Amino acid sequence: MLIKLEVLEKIKSGEITLQFRRWRRRTVKAGGTLKTRVGVLQIGQITPIEAGDVTEEDARRAGFADVPDFLAWLDTMKPGELDRIELSYKGE
Repeated sequence: MLIKLEVLEKIKSGEITLQFRRWRRRTVKAGGTLKTRVGVLQIGQITPIEAGDVTEEDARRAGFADVPDFLAWLDTMKPGELDRIELSYKGE
């Protein structure tokens, strides 16, 4: 799961606590960790979701201004199953 440095910094600070990913095959699992450029992330619950079910709160927790902002981003992504991924910064 590739995450931009700007987003990683916001995850580290706690500003972002959620990510969305479309993929053909998951590359992370609930309860696992992900080593990144800013440290280790803890992967929480992973939930398959339809784009129309994303809430305003979900969009903001993922760093988007609102649902339309999220949907505009999603339109640029490759096809695949959409997952809602809870995450947090675990440490160095």
